Amino acid sequence: RRMLGAMAAPPSSGSPSPFPEVIAAIDIGTNSIHMVVARTAGNDRFEVITRLKEMVRLGSGQGEMKHLEPDAIDRAVATLTRCRQLADSFDATVFAVATSAVREARNAGEFLKRAWTEAGVDVQVIAGQEEARLIRLGALQALPLWDRDMVLIDVGGGSTEIVYGRGPEVTYARSVKLGSLRMTRSFFADGPVTPAAVEACRTYVRGQLAPLVHEAARRSFDVAVASSGTAETLAVMALAAEDDSGSGPPQSLNAAVLTRTALAAVIDRLAGAPSTEERRALPGMDAARADILLGGALVLEQICDGLGIDELVISEYALREGVLLDGLHRLRGVSLHHLSDLRRASVEHLMELCDDDPEHSYQVATLALQLADALGDRLGLDGDDVELLHAGALLANVGLFISHSGHHKHSYYVIRNSEHLTGFTDREIELIAQVARYHRKGRPADKHPEFAALSSEDQDRVRAMVCLLRVAIGLDRNHDGAVERVAVTTGFTDDGAERVRLTLIGAPDADLSLEVYAAAERSNMLSDQLGATVEVVAAG
Repeated sequence: RRMLGAMAAPPSSGSPSPFPEVIAAIDIGTNSIHMVVARTAGNDRFEVITRLKEMVRLGSGQGEMKHLEPDAIDRAVATLTRCRQLADSFDATVFAVATSAVREARNAGEFLKRAWTEAGVDVQVIAGQEEARLIRLGALQALPLWDRDMVLIDVGGGSTEIVYGRGPEVTYARSVKLGSLRMTRSFFADGPVTPAAVEACRTYVRGQLAPLVHEAARRSFDVAVASSGTAETLAVMALAAEDDSGSGPPQSLNAAVLTRTALAAVIDRLAGAPSTEERRALPGMDAARADILLGGALVLEQICDGLGIDELVISEYALREGVLLDGLHRLRGVSLHHLSDLRRASVEHLMELCDDDPEHSYQVATLALQLADALGDRLGLDGDDVELLHAGALLANVGLFISHSGHHKHSYYVIRNSEHLTGFTDREIELIAQVARYHRKGRPADKHPEFAALSSEDQDRVRAMVCLLRVAIGLDRNHDGAVERVAVTTGFTDDGAERVRLTLIGAPDADLSLEVYAAAERSNMLSDQLGATVEVVAAG
């Protein structure tokens, strides 16, 4: 079974982190400028403090992006000034990179000089292959794909990066001059979108991709990832088309799946809305991208067709997060080992930030896994569910960071709104939060809006996970790890009813009477879920 991994005690936190405590990464793209400010956490990860994003259209001039227009430079420098001010308010060390628009512009020097003299930002222009490497590094912090053969596609405003790799190794990386803004200027700049223009764009993109497709045909992958705004907006539009409840987009798009079929349907809707105003009104559309999204969508479509991609996993992290981790690497020589078990590392990190007794949480999680091994199949839990149970057990008490009173509800809020949990889908984060929410007090009920919003299948999963967690908490009532193991057996009572017996095993001289009492007191929900009497006894 796949799980986060049980530990008897929390890992060492290591020595205090050296200066700088806060770093900022600025991504100067063809379409927009993004900045993320983060506090360093340990020596190998960061916690996002704030973000800034402005659409500047730096590459919005005429021609083949060989010249940055004066008004575009003005907009970009003004945005960089705001970035610098925000970064300075956190005393952040700034890393700034520029991509396609600046990379290709003959007057890039003018922009770089003004960025430094007027905004105080030292901008590094990075090559396309370096951009691809950093984007992949960002995605590896968002998705648990370290040990998978991954191809990543990032459709930007002026260029598209395609990179293959596994673990720390990049095996193939290319940057092609195909992007949402570039395609819009070339094919859709003169009024309403027409079928002829759409087909002309497709043909052009296919031709530009042909050498890359030929080279990449020799390479294999088992998961395809898409990052950045174009892919995220297309995924939101695909989800909006399937949303009959009117609940809107998920809180997080990370690890959402965009199928080739769904992408085709979104492109049909975009192409069927001739004007920008009509496209802006489409469900799920990002209004700021309405004029350029079709061009980017066609690039992504042709890459999927050329590389044989049936579905794309969305990464909410991209270049700027890669720049952050690369900056940490350069400043401190950090390793990337934590990315090899991204989900577990992020859960443990959040727990250690907010839980004042992590040893107890590790012990409860270990005991919950033992119960799941014995009873999970009967309760309808699979390996993925057990991993979520383990995460919920580790995070059940993070709400204590806010207040002891009602801390189970605070735990739900902390988990649901934390940026620390990486590698999980929005649905998985919701289920983890629900497990933590119901680890004490009232049972899951339809009168609670968040629980009622779950599918019936996920409601059953939550009930099954919660009934195991509640018993596991009782098994460490003294917070001393006295119960080392739980043996589960089944039989029948004298009157013929089914009985599930939990036998608690500890050290030979351990007094487990309080754990027996506490676990039995918390076993009613487990009994109801199993349809059997639950009996808790100490060994011996």
